[in-house]
Amino acid sequence: MDKYLRYKVIFLLLLLLALVVSLAGRPPAVAQEPTMTPSTTPTISTAPLTITAVQPNTIANANAAELVITGSGFANGAVVLLSGVGGLSTTFVSESLLRATVAAGVAPGVYSVTVVNPNATSATLANALTITGTPATPEPTQTPAPTPFVRPLLVVSSYGASSAEIIPGTNLDFEMTLTNAGQTQARNVVATFISGSFMARETGGVRALGSIDPGQSNRFWQPLSAGRDLAGQSIGTLQVKVDYTDVNGTSYSETFALTFAIARVGGGAPTATPTPTPTPTPTATPVGPALRPQLIVTGYQTEAPQLQPGQFFTLRLTVQNQGNADARRVTMILGGGSAGGGTVGGTPVAGGGVSGAGGEFSKFAPVGSSNVLSLGDLAQGRALEASMALIVNGTTDPGAYPIKVSFVYNDAVNADYVDDQVITLLVVRRPSVEMNFYAPPPPFFAGEMGSLPLQMVNSGSKTVVFGNFMVTAVGGGASFENNSVFVGNLEPGGFFPLDALIFPETPGPLELLLSVSYTDDFNQPQTITKTLTIAVQEPFFPEPDGGFPGEGGGFMPEPEPEPESFWQMVWRFIKGLLGLSSGKPQPAQPTSTPGMNEPLPGPVLPPVQPAQPIFVP
Repeated sequence: MDKYLRYKVIFLLLLLLALVVSLAGRPPAVAQEPTMTPSTTPTISTAPLTITAVQPNTIANANAAELVITGSGFANGAVVLLSGVGGLSTTFVSESLLRATVAAGVAPGVYSVTVVNPNATSATLANALTITGTPATPEPTQTPAPTPFVRPLLVVSSYGASSAEIIPGTNLDFEMTLTNAGQTQARNVVATFISGSFMARETGGVRALGSIDPGQSNRFWQPLSAGRDLAGQSIGTLQVKVDYTDVNGTSYSETFALTFAIARVGGGAPTATPTPTPTPTPTATPVGPALRPQLIVTGYQTEAPQLQPGQFFTLRLTVQNQGNADARRVTMILGGGSAGGGTVGGTPVAGGGVSGAGGEFSKFAPVGSSNVLSLGDLAQGRALEASMALIVNGTTDPGAYPIKVSFVYNDAVNADYVDDQVITLLVVRRPSVEMNFYAPPPPFFAGEMGSLPLQMVNSGSKTVVFGNFMVTAVGGGASFENNSVFVGNLEPGGFFPLDALIFPETPGPLELLLSVSYTDDFNQPQTITKTLTIAVQEPFFPEPDGGFPGEGGGFMPEPEPEPESFWQMVWRFIKGLLGLSSGKPQPAQPTSTPGMNEPLPGPVLPPVQPAQPIFVP
């Protein structure tokens, strides 16, 4: 065997031995133990476990039915049990709501419902479900939406007034308590007092009460004024409308008619002494329902048709007494207000003065005087004009803003009245634009085309989308080309040029009308205009011979060159060889004669010399 072959065999044997030793020394593989996934522990509610209702409480056994169980303290994993039947298929919705399905075929009867939480606590509502043997109803072709059995329900649990008997023409404080008798929370609760025999004071008759949970109550107060039309009546009715929504945004509305006892005005009942001819004691004749003043704003206007932020203006209102009695000591309060005082049963009551500081003045504020204005007396059927200086706040955004106006006054028996009304003022933000020439305009001649170097600049502080920027002539007198261009979005300080062509028709001053269109904040098309005046000169007509008009004709005729003989040409050739001037002799220019125009001013150019001939020997 070759020596090198033996070495190769020995090397391979050593490699094999090393591989066997390495495999023998490796520890055996250990099987990986499976990881246990921790189970989710159901959340146990801390509220006491109770059942308040099962809806519906009567079902038929012909078809499967779903129950809605309401209460408190339900936990995720709770099970609904039916007495004598066992557990139902239960779905956890919230701590106060479970859904369970009753299978078809359950025996008719009255059953108790039990809820068992995962921590083994339970609650039972006895005789909560009645199952009847009503025949099955045909299945609809399409699955209808589930009926919302659960809803909030607001009811009046109590109400009252600051006086056991209401005296007509006086002020009172009204108390009312609303209770949620439903199964879910009532949200966005708003109580509105409907004007009638009782009129709301100070708040405008609208109270926002927020949210009321199931079983909870909300007690609130509302100042009222009893109308004079309640005189002679035994019972007065106050209507209160309550609007609210549930957790899903579904709207609900309730209207409550609340009654009050009305006191007799002007004397008591006749004495019950038996007489042959009983004569009843006369009572004071109460003021009828229609015998009261009523102040109405029949019209209002501002100096500027469109108000802008930072603008001073005067608001003028026309006030008319449309009632059947005179109004005395009329006070107008811009922004809303009230006044105390008056009489109770003919006895004067101390009032609290005029209250007019509760209005909202962030958009419009009075200037030069307060928001309270005394108007004096106003007889029935008469009208007067009231004015007040105001300013639009510089930070007011464009929009329509309602303003409350209150009229506080008394009648002939010194009873207080407050008439609240609302007017609306519009605020717009008009763009600030500069339109003018961006370069001195050239002279203009009648009948000749001229250029108008115009431009507009957005000098305001906000970006505006403009329409067409154009120029025309006021009353005609000129035609234009390229006189309109669309601008579009223009940043503050940005400019847009317009190079229009004008053809004036007659000499004299010509008034130009520059305009640009835009859409205001109320999506109404508006136009900003400006006028410029240019001077148009007399037209220019050249003379028939092609020269300028003037005395004696036009340009001087150019003289004809004199003919040159052969020897003159030879002589010019010889002069060229000698380096002398060899050009043709120029004819003498004729001098101007009296009556002829002088040549146009300008530099005199030397005569053009002909090229020097080149002599070739």
